[in-house]
Amino acid sequence: MQTRKLGKNNLQVSAIGLGCMGLSFGLGPAVDKDQGISLIRAAVERGVTFFDTAEVYGPFTNEELVGEALAPFRKDVVIATKFGFHIENGKQAGLDSRPEHIKQVAEASLKRLRTDVIDLFYQHRVDDKVPIEDVAGAVRDLIQQGKVKHFGLSEAGAQTIRRAHKVQPVTALQSEYSLWWREPEAAVIPTLEELGIGFVPFSPLGKGFLTGKISEDTQFDKRDFRNVVPRFTPENRKANQALVELIGKFARQKKVTPAQIALAWLLAQKPWIVPIPGTTKMHRLEENLGAIDVELSADDLRELGTAAAKIPVQGARYPEELQKLVGR
Repeated sequence: MQTRKLGKNNLQVSAIGLGCMGLSFGLGPAVDKDQGISLIRAAVERGVTFFDTAEVYGPFTNEELVGEALAPFRKDVVIATKFGFHIENGKQAGLDSRPEHIKQVAEASLKRLRTDVIDLFYQHRVDDKVPIEDVAGAVRDLIQQGKVKHFGLSEAGAQTIRRAHKVQPVTALQSEYSLWWREPEAAVIPTLEELGIGFVPFSPLGKGFLTGKISEDTQFDKRDFRNVVPRFTPENRKANQALVELIGKFARQKKVTPAQIALAWLLAQKPWIVPIPGTTKMHRLEENLGAIDVELSADDLRELGTAAAKIPVQGARYPEELQKLVGR
């Protein structure tokens, strides 16, 4: 497995990580605990060293699963988790990045993750009621106490990243980025490059859409988050097949899968980009990791990027109330 470094702080991780959310939350029913543990440990066996979770996934159950699965390998892996939501009666209930709350979350996450240090602690969403300088200061305190190693932000805008970075260097930004969501290219990626911050794209396969396995007729489980995403209405899925067909054409030329093309394209954008595709299936895990061996030439990248940019993607990335929380 190839490795990459996130940020000037040289957080070294596998070139592809594992997004663990879907094992417990967001994409239908949670997997059986033993199945989840097996998948995470299979990723370790295949060289994955970077695992992504959050207190709000479940809530809490995903951190517990990740903690149990990785306990035997703790010295050899990097665990990222997140703070920033208020959780009430087992449900997400608004934002809360007050410094005292951040410190409470850290203590609880350490217990659930069965560890004495969080490798990468992200603010899950920017809280407009709490100055980002106060958030960065709280994480700096946790770093000084040895409870956290690295500070991260998720879905933050360029100005917020700059302000946070002045108080406590940001090691990584996590945001959605893929061939069908390229907005970070405008302001965020240049800011990360300038400041020496790593980039961790989530949903690098467009929540599964870029695999080519989702059509206008696909029925999602009633608990699946994609049911409320405008981009996933049946008519938008039909309209967006043009992008899947383009990726599929490249996949056939290279004798690989569409998912591997989509991930290889991301990996080729910058050496400090580390995507974290999630899956509940062993064969998909192996398929995703196979993207590391897919070689796209400069001509391939130019042709794919240019052609994809000409295809207008239909439907918003998030429902309106969630979209308000990103890019702040």
